Amino acid sequence: MMIPIAQPEIGEEEITAVTDVLRSGMLASGPKVKAFEDAFAGYCNTSYAIATSNGTNALHAGMLAAGIGPGDEVIIPAFTFFATASTVAMCGATPVFADVDPRTFTLDPAAVAEAITAKTKAVMGVHLFGQPFDLDALQEICSDNTLMLFEDAAQAHAAEYKGQRVGGFGTFGSFSFYPTKNMTTGEGGMITTDDPEIERRARLYTNHGQSEKYLHTLIGYNYRMTDIAAAIGLVQLEKLDAYTSRRIENARYYDTHIRASGITPPTVMPGARHVYHQYVIRLTEECPLLRDELIIHLKNQGIGSAIHYPIALPDQPVFAGTSYECPVSRSLAQSVLSLPVHPGVSQDDCERVCRLLNDLSG
Repeated sequence: MMIPIAQPEIGEEEITAVTDVLRSGMLASGPKVKAFEDAFAGYCNTSYAIATSNGTNALHAGMLAAGIGPGDEVIIPAFTFFATASTVAMCGATPVFADVDPRTFTLDPAAVAEAITAKTKAVMGVHLFGQPFDLDALQEICSDNTLMLFEDAAQAHAAEYKGQRVGGFGTFGSFSFYPTKNMTTGEGGMITTDDPEIERRARLYTNHGQSEKYLHTLIGYNYRMTDIAAAIGLVQLEKLDAYTSRRIENARYYDTHIRASGITPPTVMPGARHVYHQYVIRLTEECPLLRDELIIHLKNQGIGSAIHYPIALPDQPVFAGTSYECPVSRSLAQSVLSLPVHPGVSQDDCERVCRLLNDLSG
């Protein structure tokens, strides 16, 4: 049987929760959304959580609430998903690409320090693949330069830095609940913050700029989550700790059993709890197969894999004309490969993956 690279875990509890909402007649944003916001804020230990229709909208509304706009620069990693950059541009601001650490794949603090200009207003770190970025170093840089720090935690539900869950370190945090994420609402997002003004403005931006019904104080958007999605989210949040434990167990098995030459396992930063949205290996020149060959070889043996991400952000066509020195990001784009690590992967599956990889070395 095929071991997929990702697989949403949906059970009878989620189905029942959705059915209950459908029977209630309250399908739009309502009491389930409020309950989900309260539960998620409690889980992240933040004062507020604002539900949105997807993770991209959460990033966009969060930055608008923080005052990001035309003329501003936001420093982001050159190696991450496109939405981290596109949402900066959607605010009318300029994404400035900084290189990443070759071990953790997250923002390199030294590269961030070099990228700061008079126009820099914020730094957006990404807890990539479930690995928290270096929050101590980035917080210090932002404090020294009077910059805001944003957390893109789209892939990092339940991740921790020095015992504290991500999402509450910066001006705001942003999560995604896309089906392949560590927990899902089908499609959805969440903004987390301790700042009451960010919370107030984020709610305006996610609901047509309405301070009260039919009274619009700014130009906002329809970024609301539905009660249907929130009902799924409430159930998934209860399962998140078990899902996370399974991901970490699978990752530990890979760490200790993959012995193939030319394959470098992911590195966990000291003080971080990596929750493995993806288990991302890096291929070196010693690997017997090229990356595309390995993908085909795995597929032929019933094992899914994927490249996250094949193009560094500065090299995307939409950013043509920009010039950034990001050698680590470009190298990663050519050498990383994700292996199945989600809760649906059994130990037998892990053994199968490891055996196939180790056989490459003869």
